Amino acid sequence: MAVTSEDEIRRIFDEQAAFLREGKAVSVAFRKQALAALRDSIEAHRQEIRDALREDLGKAEAITDAMEIAPVVDEINNYLENIEEWSRPQIVPNFPSPLDYQGKPPVQSAIEHEPFGMVYIIGPFNYPLNLVLSPLTGALAAGNLAIIKPSEAVPNTADVIGKIIREAFDPSHVTVVRGDRVENAALLKLPFNMIFFTGSPAVGKIVMKAAAENLTPVVLELGGKSPFVVCKDADLDRAADRVVQGRFVNSGQTCIAPDYALVDARVKDDFLRKVIEKIGESFPDAGSTGKVVSSAQVEHLLSLIGRTGGEIVYGGRADPNARTLQATVVDGVDWSDSLMEQELFGPVLPVLTFDDVEDVPNLINAHHPNPLAAYYFTSDVESGKRLSRLVPSGDAVINGIMLQVVSPYLAFGGVGASGMGEYHGRSGFDAFTHRKSVVVAG
Repeated sequence: MAVTSEDEIRRIFDEQAAFLREGKAVSVAFRKQALAALRDSIEAHRQEIRDALREDLGKAEAITDAMEIAPVVDEINNYLENIEEWSRPQIVPNFPSPLDYQGKPPVQSAIEHEPFGMVYIIGPFNYPLNLVLSPLTGALAAGNLAIIKPSEAVPNTADVIGKIIREAFDPSHVTVVRGDRVENAALLKLPFNMIFFTGSPAVGKIVMKAAAENLTPVVLELGGKSPFVVCKDADLDRAADRVVQGRFVNSGQTCIAPDYALVDARVKDDFLRKVIEKIGESFPDAGSTGKVVSSAQVEHLLSLIGRTGGEIVYGGRADPNARTLQATVVDGVDWSDSLMEQELFGPVLPVLTFDDVEDVPNLINAHHPNPLAAYYFTSDVESGKRLSRLVPSGDAVINGIMLQVVSPYLAFGGVGASGMGEYHGRSGFDAFTHRKSVVVAG
């Protein structure tokens, strides 16, 4: 594994601090050049990205193009289209006060969008290109410098990210640091102006605690057990199709994937039958969902399956050495089951039931509150919206799956244990800026 030494980390940090003092990254023209350079470098390495993600996570090229590359390029294009407008000061009404000199009210009041400065972006393994470079686009659009650390669990992809960044930027502007816990700990000691982390709640707590030492603001994109609720009046074909795609793509290693299905008992059998049919069409074999990140994670998932009190109605076959686990559905699960202890992050779908839809919010809020996402399938859209309002979650979708993450017009982020702060589009620009009030006195 390639590793950046602690001395080199400090040298890079000091070099960026010197560049920050020059103030070059603040100009809109510089920001636009940086975004365009990143886009060009991504395109130049498109095939290498595909090859790396196939090796690291077993991703098909179509999945890599749609879920890794396209979202980043779309973010860049959206920023290039809007950055000039978003960077302008927001003029607000003047407000007379007893503090005015000789009774003269302010002649101008404005809110400026000031970049934080030096940003540390920590990436996860599951969408290792997208979830490092998407926040980077927001940081660049806002006029920041960045040190990024991709996950070492996906070494081939980390290598390509390093190439993309080296060819697009001077290291005093953006650079990649390689390493694992030791290097991350060294970086977290440094007085960054902002930290952006995507990963588990457990590591999120470590990041937040370290950031507190320097009073550094953080955005934490975490996870949790996101529910997939199927009401008795749901379109079961649609619900089955969506839960299969959402749960099993990328071997279930998606932070906003439905982590369990909570189904009205009256339609559960029909729903399960349709789910099994859909899996047979899309993910029939061990390996057809892609690779699990490590053999240890496969073994961990198998241990949870081995302790379940439910019934395996599909799948369960695995090859830890090949890092594959067949799409698996477990029926008859209750809230105390091994599969409901924590976010699974693998191609396993526990199925629970409810008798009265009015119980659904209390069940979710009592057992796994504040999920990153929540999905509601019902023919009564207003009923779905009502359920959403009763279940605090990062985001919610009615009769669809993961749509909240693809739009540059929607804020994306968690709440409570699933995270804090939002990004994407204007929200991403705002996440990496300080809203600074500037008043010109009369």
